Amino acid sequence: MEEYFTMNNSLNQNITIVETERKKHLKASEEYVHVNLSYQNKTEDVWVPVEYRRTGISIKPNEIEKFNTYLNNIYEQMNPEHFSLWLEEQERFWKEEKPNAGTTKAFFDRLAKGGWQCVECTLPKNPNWARRIQDLKEFGYTIATDTKRYCPICEKNTTHLILLPIKRGNMEGNGYETWSPTLRKRIIHVLGNIDVYEGTVSSHCLPDHKFPEIRWDKNTKGENPDTMSDEEIKSKFQLLTNQRNQQKRESCRTCFQTGKRGCIYGIPFYYQGGSDWDMSIDQKGKDAEKGCVGCPWYDIMEWKKQLMIKLKRDENNGL
Repeated sequence: MEEYFTMNNSLNQNITIVETERKKHLKASEEYVHVNLSYQNKTEDVWVPVEYRRTGISIKPNEIEKFNTYLNNIYEQMNPEHFSLWLEEQERFWKEEKPNAGTTKAFFDRLAKGGWQCVECTLPKNPNWARRIQDLKEFGYTIATDTKRYCPICEKNTTHLILLPIKRGNMEGNGYETWSPTLRKRIIHVLGNIDVYEGTVSSHCLPDHKFPEIRWDKNTKGENPDTMSDEEIKSKFQLLTNQRNQQKRESCRTCFQTGKRGCIYGIPFYYQGGSDWDMSIDQKGKDAEKGCVGCPWYDIMEWKKQLMIKLKRDENNGL
């Protein structure tokens, strides 16, 4: 059990840690701490993220002072006295920076009403609500997820979401990279429109970072100028369909959470390392990329090349 020992004077006395064990949202690799925040006329029952890669939050259980300082800051930002000003700032953000994101804005409006919201009965009806929540997170909003909270309206356990009315995370520093439409077209051209999973030319491929974002930290993000060389493009990207990209993302998430590296085509071959993540290598950050080398999902074309070399060598050796 992971616990926080906060029996000192650095934690605001109006903050109560309800449960010491972290709540986990495995699919998003997020972790939260359940707390009550008491104000003059109101108490907020919330899950505060302590592992939340989109805004760069990462607090280990033994980082007591860091955790207390962070939680005190959250407490101040969530003071109901500040809510009107916070909402005004958000409305300005949507009007000036996201004027065409009406579908996602509707989800924000519902969540901004406060409290836990059931995705089945209180959020806007949308077959791809998870995409809208992902958009909100990528816009810098902090949202906690409980996948098994009882809904008295649905009369069953459903996924619930709660938006914390705090400062949006720095979208420029959240670890994600962007590229211009011009560079995107050039990446596809340089890589020959080749779907590396299928080994065929396709018009439905998307640029994929070989090094998965789940292992990035705030210092991993790099620039992608239109002037990137062909060699830089080949080193950094590969082309996958959206379906295979999602499959890779799930495989990389499983590896990050369990230490079990991915597999494709049912072939347990790794040209560097084995089926388990090398625990001597950092879990996140630029150095973590060394632990991905040899995994089939990291560089599918190189993996195929190395597999063929092994098969040829085995054939020559009479194996």
